Amino acid sequence: MKRNVLIIGAGGVAQVVAHKCAQNNDILGDLHIASRTKSKCDAILQTVADKGAMKQDGVFTSHAVDAMDSAAVAALIREVGAQIVINVGTAFVNMTVLDACIETGAAYIDTAIHEDPEKICETPPWYGNYEWKKRALCAEKGVTAILGAGFDPGVVNAFARYAIDTYMDEVTSIDIVDINAGSHGKYFATNFDPEINFREFTGTVYYWEDQKWKETSMFASGREWDLPVVGKQKAYQSGHDEVHSLAANYPQADVRFWMGFGDHYINVFTVLQNLGLLSEKPVTTAEGLEVVPLKLVKACLPDPSSLAPDYTGNTCIGDLVKGTKDGAPVEVFVYNVADHAEAYAEVGSQGISYTAGVPAVAAAMLVASGEWDAKTMKNIEELDPKPFFTILDDIGLPTRVEFNGKDTAWNA
Repeated sequence: MKRNVLIIGAGGVAQVVAHKCAQNNDILGDLHIASRTKSKCDAILQTVADKGAMKQDGVFTSHAVDAMDSAAVAALIREVGAQIVINVGTAFVNMTVLDACIETGAAYIDTAIHEDPEKICETPPWYGNYEWKKRALCAEKGVTAILGAGFDPGVVNAFARYAIDTYMDEVTSIDIVDINAGSHGKYFATNFDPEINFREFTGTVYYWEDQKWKETSMFASGREWDLPVVGKQKAYQSGHDEVHSLAANYPQADVRFWMGFGDHYINVFTVLQNLGLLSEKPVTTAEGLEVVPLKLVKACLPDPSSLAPDYTGNTCIGDLVKGTKDGAPVEVFVYNVADHAEAYAEVGSQGISYTAGVPAVAAAMLVASGEWDAKTMKNIEELDPKPFFTILDDIGLPTRVEFNGKDTAWNA
């Protein structure tokens, strides 16, 4: 049984992970959190203390580390005796943290695919450009690496596998739909790191259809979805992490990702993009200052964690999976609905951070118990979804299923 967890990162998702680890420290053991700015970690630990989140008395300490320095991360893993590392720092640090885990033997868990700061929307499959290159080494050294253990990617990957295994002989399509029907009351803001958020939408939108990669552009393909709780919502086809692993594991199926956007978001985004303010390339001002426009926009926007106190409404994220059973067509919608205000009341974070952070802790608990301690690299759909759903049900993200006109719990 693996115990003792090191959390990398100190943003909104890290706060959720910290609270959920604390609530389950009887399973996860000693807890540590590290970021380049230790004071941010200390602030998160204070929220854990204020909520009385620790299930039992135990260790929860903060540390400073530059997660871009693999040797420094490895040294910290050894110092604190961490056997599980939950990486919820920026996606730019995935590979250095993964390398540290491979060096030390600690299990690695992240919530998003690695990104190179100098590149946007690389050629598919994205995982093949980075993490998957370390798969053979993980297997050779017996290191567990669970990739994309957030909600999307993460839980939606498990939704797909569950729908296919439970209801189908063959799968023909997987459409992932992410709707945030909440309101944060700001003129304009992103629900997670603005730099990462915008980078997702400024490049080519890749999707898998007819057993090959196809391309479109952001906001070029949209449709209205009628979903539980949030009702009718417009969503647009977007590029996203899980499309790349699901396409590899279910190559016979069309795989697409759809994200909800309001007209106001699209208008502001379009103006920023047309002005060149979403570029990751440096520009020089008339005064001789070198500035990266995207980083400037990020600095001017609200910190996503600051949105939590006033956030209201719900998210609905799920998979519409189609296929055949005994030669007849079937379709099933597997989903979760989360409430922003409830998330804030429990852990002091908004619902987007909550849905991203809770699954990573569920994955850590499964690694700790041995059920997901794979001793190699896995994407979520390559692991048994049922124990994952069982823990998610218990710790705040219940799974629902719409099938044949009925809406039930997944295990009803």
